[in-house]
Order: sequence, then C-alpha cells, then structure tokens
Amino acid sequence: MSFAAPFKPSSLADRRARRHAEAHAAAAAWAEPGRDRRGPLRPDRLTPTRLRMSGRLLTRFFQGGDAIALILGCLIAAALTHGANVLLIYGGASVATFASLRLFDCYKFGRREDLAIHLMRVTVAFAVAVAMCFAILTHFVGVIMLTASLGVWTPLAFLCVAAAHGLWWANVKRWRTNGRLTPNLVIVGATGAAERLIAAILETREAHVLGVFDDRAREGSAEHMHRVPMLGGTDELLAHRIMPFVDRIVITVPAGARDRVQALLERLKVLPNEITLLLDRDGQSGEAEAIDRIANIPLARVSGAEIDQGKALAKRAQDLIIAAIALFVATPIMLLVALAIKLDSPGPVFFRQRRHGFNNEEIVVWKFRSMRTESADAKATRQVSAHDDRVTKVGKFIRKTSLDELPQLINVITGEMSLVGPRPHAIGMKTGEVESSRLVAEYAHRHRMKPGMTGWAAINGSRGAVDTPELVRRRVALDVEYIERQSFWLDLYIMFMTVPCLLGDSETVR
Repeated sequence: MSFAAPFKPSSLADRRARRHAEAHAAAAAWAEPGRDRRGPLRPDRLTPTRLRMSGRLLTRFFQGGDAIALILGCLIAAALTHGANVLLIYGGASVATFASLRLFDCYKFGRREDLAIHLMRVTVAFAVAVAMCFAILTHFVGVIMLTASLGVWTPLAFLCVAAAHGLWWANVKRWRTNGRLTPNLVIVGATGAAERLIAAILETREAHVLGVFDDRAREGSAEHMHRVPMLGGTDELLAHRIMPFVDRIVITVPAGARDRVQALLERLKVLPNEITLLLDRDGQSGEAEAIDRIANIPLARVSGAEIDQGKALAKRAQDLIIAAIALFVATPIMLLVALAIKLDSPGPVFFRQRRHGFNNEEIVVWKFRSMRTESADAKATRQVSAHDDRVTKVGKFIRKTSLDELPQLINVITGEMSLVGPRPHAIGMKTGEVESSRLVAEYAHRHRMKPGMTGWAAINGSRGAVDTPELVRRRVALDVEYIERQSFWLDLYIMFMTVPCLLGDSETVR
C-alpha cells in the first residue's frame, strides 16, 4: 500500500512528452526574477532523515484506524437497535467495507488528490460494500430485517470512516509539506537517465532532488539540469553539508560503463546513505519503469535490504518507555550530581557538544560538565587521558561511573539518540593528529543507525578514548557488527550488561 498514485501504463512517447513539458514549465518558473536559485525540487526546509516516515507503515496504521472506526460504528448501531443478534450483520458489513476501501485504493493519498475527491472515493467504496451486503445477506435474513439493520449501521459507520479519512488526508498533507513523507535525493551523473528522472519527479512531486553531482562539472558542463543545480563532483558530494538530509543517492550512468560504476561505488561506499543504481538504457521501457519506481519513492524501496519498519517501531517504543522510566528514577541522582558540580567548580552544570548522529546529522549531545569550564574541548581535539588535569574532582567520579551521560536520556526521548547504538563521536574528533573518521574506510557505516548511550562496543571492552588507530578500528568493527545483528532482545541484553561492565572496569580511562 502507498500514498502515491500507481504507475499507469501509457505510451512511452506520451510519458516523455508530458514529463519534458512539466520540466520545462518548472524551469521557466524557476527562472522568474526573485525565485530561489536552489532549484525547483528543493524544499524550503530540509528535514533530517531520522524524521522521515514510512508510507507503508502509515498505511497499516490508517487501516487499523479504519478497523477501529468500523467497530465503533457497529457498537453504536447495536446499542441503538438494542439487539446483539444484528452484530453478525454489522460485522459482515464492516468486513465488506474494509475490503472495498482497499479495492478502491482509498489508502493511496495521491499528492494531487484533494479532500473532496478522496472522500468521493471513500463514498463509492462504502456504497459498493453496502450493495455487496444486500446481494449476499438477503439469502440468509429477510429483506425487511436487513434493511432495518443496515439503515441504522450505514450512516453511523460511514460518518466514522469519513471522519477518519479526513483526518488521514490532513495528516498526510501536513507530513508532505514538512518533508516527513517526501524523501530527498541527490543524483550522481549528468546523463540522459538523470534528465528523464528529474522530469518524472517534476511531474509527480513525490521526491525532492537537492542537486546533481558529476565529475565532468569541473570541465565546463551546464550549471543545472532542468534547473536542478549542479553541485560539483564526487569530492564535493563526499563532504557536502546536505548529505545528512539525503535519503538516497541515485547513480545514473550509461549501461556499458561498468568500470565507472565500480569506481563510483568504491568512492561512495564510505557514506551511510543508501545508494540506488539507475542505468541509462537510451529510453527503453525498463528504464521508464525504474524511473517511475524512484519518482514514486514512498511506494517501495528500489534496491538494498528492505527496512524492517516493525523492528524500527519496536526500537523506538523501547527507547521511549525505558528512557522515560529511567529519567524519572534518575532525577534525584541527577539533581545531586548537578549540585556537586556547582559546589566543586565555577561554570555551567551541563556540557553540550556537537556530535555525529544518524546519517551524519549533526546533533547536540547533553552531558554533565566534568572539566573545568576554561578547559572544555567541544571538538575533542585532545582526548581524555589518565590523570588529565582538565578534569575536576567531581568530574573524575561521574566519568568513572558514567553518571555524566545521564542527561543524554533527553536526547533519547527527543529521538536524536537511542538507548543502544554506536556511541556518538564529537565532530572533528582526533586520534593523535589525524581525524578519527579518516583512519577507517567504514567509519561512516556506524552512522547508519542512531547513536546510543551504550552499545555492543561498550560491553565488549571498547569504552572511553580511542587514541590509537587500532582502537578506532576495533570500535568501528564492533559498531558495524551491532548494526548487522541489531534486535529488540539484543538491545535488552546490552542494557542489562552495561552496568556490571562499567562498574567492573577499573582500568579504562573515561
């Protein structure tokens, strides 16, 4: 199920002509004085990928809401008619209605479908369901009884379902507006396939194309493609500030350029973003279908392992419930720690540091201050060592017991972090004189999941400073292993083992 209009077969020439017309119209509008020079397919505000919502999961949620609405209609109708024997009729009518709603694609909230059209679709589906009930149930109950029963149920059930779909439609529109249901793409390769893909997305508006990257851009190629800006070559892509907001990198290259594809994949594998390959097949129907799948990106994933939305939802529920309980229990301890910090040294109670989050997003992580204010090192250019003169007396205790990490429960509740995951490292953190991220090719892979307060690395001895290349490589290897194995029960095991592992470690410098 999905929120985008399904691909409707038509002639390839018609689709091309329509898309190019849309693209040229958008380009002309973009060229008007005063228009934003960022391109016609870039949103006003970029939304981090961790806030993106799954269309498939929302569809299941909406279907569950409709089931509840239909059950509510059944109960109200049964109460008004004072008869439990009609519940069987109401139940059959509800099942027919639910099936009819799916048959008439009432869960495909097309971008161009306004509320009146959507409610008309719901009305038709409802009318067909009632007609089916009359056709089938007439053979089992009398026409008079059936008419009287459905005469009470029909308006009640219809009002419940129509109200629910009005609410669904309004929320889908709001989520599309704020970018939570519209994924962001960047394209690598200024090819004909890239041009046709942009034209298709200009027509459907089911994705945002933030820019095009091509190494040939340095050789004097065009500055834009259908007014989507050229943002540089592969080097610029690797370091570009928009990448934490990008859901998918689409590589568009000629079908025969295997060496070029391999070289691009080798260079881009250091990024945590998902990569999709779209071969330029000179306009064959296979390419047209692939373009439609990408243009209607909320429908399904095009490549790579499918995200287990149930697992992601369970992890988020686990984070919220346990973090809320932990914050409530830890509040007295946190107040005592805050008081001790204020009495021990001048300065603020909290220390805030910018760190890498999911998909390389920059997040602000909260900790209790453990160093003297004038020695605070927000970029971790010098990692903590034994007998570090920057650490206060209280700081030594709260670092040793990890009490300085308790404020990160706030980051967990706000969704920037998880209870379990790779530990977030400071942006620009150095191991010796080299940035830690440059020591391991797979370093960014640890950002394919939200960072955690604790993790697989922590309970396996990789805690504290990573001040040698070997320690960095071991930390990254353990983080990647966790990402590949992550499950609800593994997270519970890691949480259970965290306290004894921390308290039993008297050697690691933290």
